[in-house]
Amino acid sequence: MRILRSIIYVLIVLMATPFLLVHYGPSGLATTSKVALNALFGYGGDEPSAEIVRQQLNVADGFRLDLYATGLGKIRFMYATEAGDILVSRPRSGEVLILKADANRDGSPDEVGVLLSDLTRPHGIDYLNGWLYVAESNAVGRIAFDAVSGSVSGVYTRVVTGLGDKGNHWTKTLRAGSDGWLYLSSGSTCNVCEEEDPQRASVMRFKPDGSELSIYATGLRNSVGLDWAPWSNELFGTDNGRDLLGDDFPPCELNNIVEGGFYGWPYINTSTLDPDYGDKLPADSPENLLPAHDFKAHNAPLGIRFLRHSTLAGFERSALVALHGSWNRSVPDGYKVVVLKWQPDGSIVESDFVSGFLQNGNLLGRPVDVTEARDGTIYISDDYSGSIYRVLPDDGLESSFTLPATVEQMDAGVGVLDGYNAQKRASLAAQGEQLYQQFNCAACHQPASRMEIKALGERYNAASLADFFSAPTPPMPAFPLSAEQREAMAVYLFDQELKAAH
Repeated sequence: MRILRSIIYVLIVLMATPFLLVHYGPSGLATTSKVALNALFGYGGDEPSAEIVRQQLNVADGFRLDLYATGLGKIRFMYATEAGDILVSRPRSGEVLILKADANRDGSPDEVGVLLSDLTRPHGIDYLNGWLYVAESNAVGRIAFDAVSGSVSGVYTRVVTGLGDKGNHWTKTLRAGSDGWLYLSSGSTCNVCEEEDPQRASVMRFKPDGSELSIYATGLRNSVGLDWAPWSNELFGTDNGRDLLGDDFPPCELNNIVEGGFYGWPYINTSTLDPDYGDKLPADSPENLLPAHDFKAHNAPLGIRFLRHSTLAGFERSALVALHGSWNRSVPDGYKVVVLKWQPDGSIVESDFVSGFLQNGNLLGRPVDVTEARDGTIYISDDYSGSIYRVLPDDGLESSFTLPATVEQMDAGVGVLDGYNAQKRASLAAQGEQLYQQFNCAACHQPASRMEIKALGERYNAASLADFFSAPTPPMPAFPLSAEQREAMAVYLFDQELKAAH
């Protein structure tokens, strides 16, 4: 047990080290507290107003940007249906939302609702041959979906099961290829390590019925975004480089992903041997394939979408990439959507498409995914403020906007433990305290530090905090807690906070 506790302690320290460097290193390494809190705990920002969005965000020439929906919680990946509805995953609540198309043209979805629920941390979503596919953290499921009416029917069935989702990078991204296969990415369990599960740090593929699951490409630390170039049908994927090698190394990557390809991790960063694992590179390792394009280090590229319906000149061979933004840099960077333009010689030029999410320490949002509707409208999801932004060609007309309906949220911060009698509260708090000590949480969350856990009631209640523990934001590790244990941990933390306030 002592050895196990020592291992857990080391893992916690390793996961917390980037945060400590950010906040306790030299002054040049200081970052905004909002960035760190979002990276570590998933704390979000306030819902932005339409006016603030217009004032703070900049969009490329030829386009205009509006706030389409907000108050959606920790949303992630999207799918635009042929009817103009937007489906978006919400991993922490186990749901897929549907935002009905803006038929009345008031600048917001006509309705927001829950399409699927009771899922295990759903992330990637796509549609193929009448089926809506959802990549949960440990499985892939599908259900019959009418893309015109935006309704599901029948029973949700998991066609791929047993996927690993422990440790970091538990999200799975799913995209349907024109070859009739579905492609599935699975990130690494760690910052840098040799994986025991060969499916981690890879891209896999399988047939629509879930059969013939196989590993397609390896050495991909966290290849969250996948899409095909429409002019060549080549598969490209974003990849997040490792941390703790300084502000500017290694770069994050865009890779041309091919069958059997090996992309270096954990032994090689682009073309440079890793200082920790480079000497462990197997002698029979496949050739390391170099990135098609480098993003700045720690910019965290996530969703990628090749534009297929844009009519603007200059965007014929282009892809949009959401940069979630850095946490492991002394000066934060990223926090924008960039456009990649393929040149006649095959080179790629990167420039800003939507910028301004981080200005003078004011963090408005963290872009996650980009999708394009059939009419050329572009949508951008933001898991920091729970918003979706809409980008349209600039026709010189001012768009109208009314604040959209939002999904009903729990009343976080008000009477967080009112539902527990004294005996139940004491029992759960005692169990939570034991867990807190077992996983040595105090090593990272010491009182009077910037990592101190406080003001939880402003963001959560007991149920929503327990849900957070099932899918924590890296670098916080996901501990193997049962539902009861997650509830106990939440009650303990609120109990401590309430006692401290009195």
